[in-house]
Amino acid sequence: MNKVGKWFRRLLQQPAEIARDEDDSRSVNAAPDPVAETSVPEMPVDLETPPLRALDPDALADEVLVQDAPRAFGATMTYGWITDVGQVRDHNEDSVFVFVAEQCSSVTMPPFGLFILADGMGGHHAGEVASAIACQTVAAQLMEHIYLPLLFGDGETAEAEADASGAFVTLMTETVADAIQRANTEVYSSTPGSGTTLTCALLVGRQLFIGHVGDSRAYLRQCDGGIRLLTNDHSMVKQLVDIGQLTPEAAAIHPRRNILYRAVGQGGALPVDVQSLYLDHAAQLLLCTDGLWGLVSDEMLWQIVTSAPSTQAACMRLVETANAAGGNDNITAIIVEFRDGSAVRIDENQSDDCA
Repeated sequence: MNKVGKWFRRLLQQPAEIARDEDDSRSVNAAPDPVAETSVPEMPVDLETPPLRALDPDALADEVLVQDAPRAFGATMTYGWITDVGQVRDHNEDSVFVFVAEQCSSVTMPPFGLFILADGMGGHHAGEVASAIACQTVAAQLMEHIYLPLLFGDGETAEAEADASGAFVTLMTETVADAIQRANTEVYSSTPGSGTTLTCALLVGRQLFIGHVGDSRAYLRQCDGGIRLLTNDHSMVKQLVDIGQLTPEAAAIHPRRNILYRAVGQGGALPVDVQSLYLDHAAQLLLCTDGLWGLVSDEMLWQIVTSAPSTQAACMRLVETANAAGGNDNITAIIVEFRDGSAVRIDENQSDDCA
């Protein structure tokens, strides 16, 4: 029984954050990063959208629960995903992997979700093969080293550890980074000259881990309506923006905006961005390729997500909007809504305010 299997049996109660850190001309510059890694700031997006519902079952007990009824449990997350070839390309080089597992029994494991997308490099040989191999490799590694120990764990805990939660997050962060590094090796050896972005989100209980290489993106919308861009674009123009030599507006139309300095499949030791976040309230996660965020503004993205009747409907509307704006690249999106795990009967007049 490895340490992952032992720690999985105790759900983390305290937040912990660790940071490790449109055309066929897109390419990869494998030279060392000329600019040091910087953290991604919170986005100053002000949307007039209602906050996510986050119910307190105990506070609602007298009003909406049947007296003395046993506590009910239900899904803690819903999701939708979509990938589309777009209006210009003749084939789709994006890949998607989604896996969600929840269990309620005498030995209940924490909710588990794995969401991965990869965008094969346009103009490179076998971009669609590179993205598929990257997704499959990361999924296989995380399922073997995280999900299976979680599923078959014996219930042991690391009581002797002085800082079990911190050690757990460190171990998980390293496991995600190692999985993406393994994908880098596999893509480099199997399809030389190809490359792909890769962004993955791993949820264990309330702990969310984001692993990232390239210019696909991950956004998080918190229950108060605040939106954060969780990833940093590993592109040449983004580096110029970071050091003040280019404005974001100029970067959006720069002729070299698709050139990446870091991608899965470039060989060697690949720096991987990994961060951990503790979800203490309801939240929404959006993963997408540049075929979406490059054509649809962040404000419009979230207006669509928050107004759609379901996560899958939101994904479909995002693709429709990107295609209406030109659809000059493949378009892929994954939306995950994290909820409270208790299934309570809701009063129709209940406020949507966060708990």
